Amino acid sequence: MSSDPWGRVDETGTVYVRTADGEKVVGSWQAGTPEEALAYFERKYEGLVVEIGLLERRVKTTDLSAKDAMAAIEHLRTQVDEHHAVGDLDALAKRLDRLVERVEARREERKAKKAQQTEEARRAKEELVAEAEQLAQSEQWRAAGERLRALVDTWKGLPRLDRKSDDELWHRFSHARSAFSKRRKAHFAALDSQREDARRVKERLAAEAEALQDSTDWGATAARYRELMAEWKAAGRAQREHEDALWNRFRGAQDVFFAARGAVFAERDAEQAENLKLKEELAAEAEKLVPVSDLKAARAAFREINERWEAIGHVPRDARSKVEGRMHAVERALQEAEETEWRRTNPEARARAAGLTGQLQDAVDKLRAQVDAARAAGNDAKADKLARELEGRQALLDQALKGLREFGG
Repeated sequence: MSSDPWGRVDETGTVYVRTADGEKVVGSWQAGTPEEALAYFERKYEGLVVEIGLLERRVKTTDLSAKDAMAAIEHLRTQVDEHHAVGDLDALAKRLDRLVERVEARREERKAKKAQQTEEARRAKEELVAEAEQLAQSEQWRAAGERLRALVDTWKGLPRLDRKSDDELWHRFSHARSAFSKRRKAHFAALDSQREDARRVKERLAAEAEALQDSTDWGATAARYRELMAEWKAAGRAQREHEDALWNRFRGAQDVFFAARGAVFAERDAEQAENLKLKEELAAEAEKLVPVSDLKAARAAFREINERWEAIGHVPRDARSKVEGRMHAVERALQEAEETEWRRTNPEARARAAGLTGQLQDAVDKLRAQVDAARAAGNDAKADKLARELEGRQALLDQALKGLREFGG
């Protein structure tokens, strides 16, 4: 008979292993010496030790699923429980028990993490829905439409919730998008209707202008053309594809009439010279409106000057572009002043400028703190690099602050 601390072989060749519950039969060995029998079953034990060690490392260092880990543990436990090895099987069983505890703990951690991720996804989707519902009431058609498309992309990147919750939130989200689309469609349909009305009015005006172009009743026809021009301006814009063509017809008819009148009045050079003098005086009067200090008053004055201008009649052809150019320059200055005033009072532009300024200020403050920290740590190279970046951000901030001051902020 042969034995070691964990097992023995009796005279019949039966191999036993010692456990906390007493000796257990491992197997029978008839092919060699008892020492060889113990060595064989001890090697099987070492194999179990290696397998358990490998599984412990996999559980500790990899993303092995709880299901796969438990299956591997049960497989090893069966081998341990069947007592086909000689060694400290009780110790192996305890290691497997600890491994089960570790797997269960990881399972709970993953469960808690998944629950947290689900809750974060729920909050994120609820925020997306709330923003979409707010945007659904917006009349900033382009900006709101672009933002809603961005929200859809964000939604697609979030994990799914349980089906009921996900479907309910998606229904609200989708309903908000649909409501916005319907409102936008209705808005542009109304706009198209207005432009169609303008097109019909301008079709009529162009047709009347063309009917008058061969008239020789110079005074009455010229007066009617001025009335038609006023109606034209009051009609609003037609669709883009019609506006230019209608204007060319309308303006072309006027040009035909006034060219004919100019030919008849060719001999009245003295009158045209006087017209030029008067228009030069009006141009000078108009130029005094620039720079613009009171936009409303300047606009009214310019309209009044322009009405007198239109009433004067033709000037010599070679002087027309120069004197008209002076008036156009004043008109452009008024338009620029109007655009500047609009930009200055535009709350959306101001809000964007304020938001950008705030972001740049935060970036400058953060970089300045990083530079100070790097200096304090003795890392001059990093500090110099951050300082250069700070210089660039500060320049952008100064520019943004300048722009914000233009809004009066």
